[in-house]
Amino acid sequence: MTQRDPILHAPNGRRRGRGLGLPFRGAPGPLNAITDVPGVTVGFTTLIGAERPVRTGVTAILPRPADDLLHPVWSGVFSMNGNGEMTGAHWVRDGGWASGPIMITNTASLGIVHHAVNRWMIGRFRDAVEDLWLLPVVGETYDGFLNEIHDLHVTEGDAIAAIEAAASGPVAEGNVGGGTGMIAYEWKGGTGTASRRVPVRAGDYTMGCLVQANHGRGPWLEICGRRVGEAMLPPAIFRKETGSIIVVLATDAPLLPGQLERIARRAAIGIGRHGTPSGNSSGDIFIAFTTANDPGPLPEPALMHLDAIANDDLDGFYMAAVECVEEAVVNAMVAAETMTGRLGRMVPAIDPDRLAALFA
Repeated sequence: MTQRDPILHAPNGRRRGRGLGLPFRGAPGPLNAITDVPGVTVGFTTLIGAERPVRTGVTAILPRPADDLLHPVWSGVFSMNGNGEMTGAHWVRDGGWASGPIMITNTASLGIVHHAVNRWMIGRFRDAVEDLWLLPVVGETYDGFLNEIHDLHVTEGDAIAAIEAAASGPVAEGNVGGGTGMIAYEWKGGTGTASRRVPVRAGDYTMGCLVQANHGRGPWLEICGRRVGEAMLPPAIFRKETGSIIVVLATDAPLLPGQLERIARRAAIGIGRHGTPSGNSSGDIFIAFTTANDPGPLPEPALMHLDAIANDDLDGFYMAAVECVEEAVVNAMVAAETMTGRLGRMVPAIDPDRLAALFA
């Protein structure tokens, strides 16, 4: 079997945005995925019930190899609209770093996933964490239109399985992990990823992102400047925006926490390119981290030395963040498949051939 180009095809065989000929700007990495950032891995647990309307899961992003997850990563966070949750964000804002896996799930399962990360970290680093406290980063979006969310299907074991499944290489998209039951612009949404190469004076770096796309109204949707929503109008599912999006941005460039917060803010421009105003009911929360400037394992050393890209060279990273997020949302939608769930509700996948035809 001929191996497909991961830039053009998702692991499930569906064409990604570039495989449909969509004219995205910027040069992606070899996988066009967050795993183009060296050391970053992604794992999923996907829960789809045959007899019960279970349409949910957990996504795990490991910023470092599993044995090094007590080494913090310098980070920044930004909440574009706060009708949602990302645990650990207060300390990221104050302390400038996060440690452990970064997790995404559904709204009602945030607590059990937080609990599971603590369980996993304590089990792996028992002696090292004896006098430490852990503040896991867990984000959520609401999948209750398709999933019986209040039945609390996600277990501690499901979250740990996602962490232990984390791997490098191409990243699954669409109906996987925390994105399993999600909806974007009233088509099926879910998990999406993309990356960009960023050459600056200090060297050549990579920016990658992963999104859990569960936001937007159909008529708003624009892709690469085209009013796709008006041309393709999906079935009207919602009277107003009721979803959310979590964005995780990763880079190997040496950046300070304040610079990473500024990059996290640019995710808002990336989602805005598709037409969302970040509605009142939307939880649009973003985190950016770097694998550079490894301070070693916690507890913090007495002195830490950080290199940093000059502020004058940040524009390339800002543009990379915008372009990554813009493309990752589309990749989530075009990789997703039509899903029927709770109460027989059906959410269609966007038609890839019609979409491609708009840009032919």
